[in-house]
Amino acid sequence: MTLSEVSIRKPVFAWMLMAALVTFGAISFRRLGISQLPDVDFPVVSVSLNLPGAAPEVVESQVLDPLEDAIMEIDGIRNVTSSAQQSSGSIAVEFELNRNIDESVQEIQNKIQQVRNLLPLALLPPTLRKSNPEDQPILWLALTSDDEKAPPIDMMVFARNFLFDNFTVVSGVGNVVLGGYVEPALRVWVDRRKLDRLNLTSDDLLNSIKREHVEIPAGVIAGPDREFNVRVRGEATTPEGFGQLVIDGRAGQGANYRVTRLSEVARIEEGLSDVRKKCRSSGVRAVGLGIVKQHGSNAVEVGNNVRAKLLQLAPLIPAPFKVTVRSDNTRFIKQSVSQLNFTLLLSALLTSLVCYLFLGSWTSTMNVLMAIPTSIIGTFVAFYAFGFTLNTFTLLGLSLAIGIVVDDAIMMLENIVRHRELGEGKRAAAIKGSREITFAALAATIAVVAIFLPVVFMKGVIGKYFLQYGITVTVAVLLSLLEALTLTPMRCSRYLRVQVPARGLAGFVDRLFHRLAAFYGRCLARLLRHRLKTVAVTLALFAAS
Repeated sequence: MTLSEVSIRKPVFAWMLMAALVTFGAISFRRLGISQLPDVDFPVVSVSLNLPGAAPEVVESQVLDPLEDAIMEIDGIRNVTSSAQQSSGSIAVEFELNRNIDESVQEIQNKIQQVRNLLPLALLPPTLRKSNPEDQPILWLALTSDDEKAPPIDMMVFARNFLFDNFTVVSGVGNVVLGGYVEPALRVWVDRRKLDRLNLTSDDLLNSIKREHVEIPAGVIAGPDREFNVRVRGEATTPEGFGQLVIDGRAGQGANYRVTRLSEVARIEEGLSDVRKKCRSSGVRAVGLGIVKQHGSNAVEVGNNVRAKLLQLAPLIPAPFKVTVRSDNTRFIKQSVSQLNFTLLLSALLTSLVCYLFLGSWTSTMNVLMAIPTSIIGTFVAFYAFGFTLNTFTLLGLSLAIGIVVDDAIMMLENIVRHRELGEGKRAAAIKGSREITFAALAATIAVVAIFLPVVFMKGVIGKYFLQYGITVTVAVLLSLLEALTLTPMRCSRYLRVQVPARGLAGFVDRLFHRLAAFYGRCLARLLRHRLKTVAVTLALFAAS
């Protein structure tokens, strides 16, 4: 007994199969993320290095060269590039596509630890980052101030301590990038003449600050009945308090016997670290907040959550400051997804119209169109299982698949209709028609799969993008075969109506096709009488093309 006969004899089984595909497909669809491109890790690892105060030549010779020599020992590297700037450097390591990028990151970390003793002590811990388009901000916010005379430090503190903390907890947000942000710092402006008069040096000030401006654990005071925690307040909280630090050494030659305060030789003020980057919004200084979504999350939903959070925070933003949305990539994602959804609906509409013109019956047309939701919605289950998102490539595959998934159902339906027109009953026609066409439907589906499945094995970064496209079309076509072998025969055995002869628009189209078939027969007979000329013209067209 074939699968089609089981579905015809057990219609509840076929209906439950369809209901399961549609139900679980709908559940998976609600859980899918939406993004512009697939989540693909490029085979590139970037190493960022910071050596404060070092010249580019020093960064190259003392930091980049030892690290490059160590990293080059790793297998599977295609290319290594590095660059050195003032106080910083970077190394980009490109691996072969078959390498696991997470393992590559771990190997680079191990190599860095092996040569750590060869690197300068002042080198900050290196940071490693995988290259992924999903790591780019999907939304940019701008914090600006209406008061041009307001100190920039207030804007920096507000952005880091208030906005950053509030937006990082928004659902779906993986990171917040601060653009134009400069770390607040306490600046000590030293008067050289005063230092010379007191026989002090800048090293004396630095050493005193390191020793005096520190809060160390002080233990506890324990009594018979109670115990008290002890805290030694060694860190100043204001510029004035910082100026009261005592310079306790003189020119590296022991104690300074005259009590000298830091404020006597320097001016202390709250400010920013060295400004080497700025962010402007509409010509005004600003701090940008770039919202980076988590991998696989819904970009559109994350953008909506961030906008909702911004509305909640609006009453809490102090008067001179305002936060506005300056760039929103989710808008383009919405438009792309909306356009592709419209294409899906338009494709279904045109498919139904063509099916009606050819089949001449609304019941036949509905039988064919039922293959579309079963195959397309059922494909979302595969999306969820493989961790895919609704992006340009997967939706493009679905748009293409709509015209293909009905092929098997049309093939099955046409043969069953032929048996009905011969006078057989609904069930007998469904059983005989499905039995005759099963192998043909299987062969047609395998032929389509053979076209799109090799796309999955494409190499390179483009291959990683088209992986989701190939799997989308392949799964949709295979589900259409399952639908054609189960649901289509079952529905035909119960609901198919055939008009003999066809009437109305269907009758007109039917007569038109009969005339076309007769014209084709006359043309074919004439061509068969001039075979050599036909072959010669065909070869000439082939050569010309």
